[in-house]
Amino acid sequence: MTNTTTKGTALITGASTGIGAIYADRLAQRGHDLILVARNAERLAAVARRISDSSGRNVKVVPADLGNQTELAQVENILRTDASITVLVNNAGFGAVTPLLNSDVDRMEQMIDVNVTALTRLTYAAVPGFVARNGGTVINIASVVAIGPEILNGVYGASKAFVLALTQSLQHELGDKGIRIQAVLPGATATEFWDIAGLAHSNLREGSVMSAEDMVDAALIGFDQGEVITIPPLQDGDEWSRHEATRRVLAQRLSHARPGARYLA
Repeated sequence: MTNTTTKGTALITGASTGIGAIYADRLAQRGHDLILVARNAERLAAVARRISDSSGRNVKVVPADLGNQTELAQVENILRTDASITVLVNNAGFGAVTPLLNSDVDRMEQMIDVNVTALTRLTYAAVPGFVARNGGTVINIASVVAIGPEILNGVYGASKAFVLALTQSLQHELGDKGIRIQAVLPGATATEFWDIAGLAHSNLREGSVMSAEDMVDAALIGFDQGEVITIPPLQDGDEWSRHEATRRVLAQRLSHARPGARYLA
C-alpha cells in the first residue's frame, strides 16, 4: 500500500548502486517520495522496486547519463518544473587513482563533465524553485580529497574541491533563505567507485574503508545536527571547526593595496 504522507520528493543522482542507492533507501524511510537518476536502467529499476515495496513510497526512475548534454537537460527540466521536489542529492560522479602522466585527458574531461558541470547545472536548476517555495535541501557528495588533493588523482581532487567550495558559497548566499546546504566528504568507502577508478578497495589499508551504509547514516546524522560540511571518517569534529575558523580569519586578510613585505624589492 502506498504511503500518502510525504515530505516531498528527493531527486538522487547516481542512485542505481552504492551511496546513491542507500540515500534513496534512507530518504524513503524518512518519508520522501523519490526520483532516481542513473545510467543503468536495469539496476535503477531494481532499486526502485525494492524501495517502493519496502517503504510504500512513490518511486520514479529517470535513466540518464549526466555526461550527455541532452540527457542532463532532461533532468534539469524535471528540477525546474516539478514543485514537489524538496531535496536534491548530487551523488553521481566518478574518480581515478592514476597520476597525471598516466591519465587520459579525455577521461579527465568526462570526469569534469559529471563531477563539476552536471552537479552545477542541476543545482542551478533546483535552487531557484527552492527559494521561491521558501524551502529545500541540496546535498552534495564531495570527498576527503577536496581537502587532501594529494591523496588520489589530481583532477578528481580538484573536482571535489570545486564541490566543497560551491557548497560553502551556496551556504553563504542561501543560508538565510530557508535552504539547507550540505557537502558530505566521504573517505574510502566500500563501493564500486574503486573498481571503476582502477584500484579495488580490498587493496587499501586495513581499517581505512567505511561501509557505504555507515557513511550515509553518518552523513544524515550530520545533516540532522545542522552541519554544512560533514566528514564521516574524521574522528574529532573540532579539528574541522578549527580549520574552518582559521580559513575564515585568513580570508579577511587577502585584500590589500600593497604586496606583502616579503615581495617588496
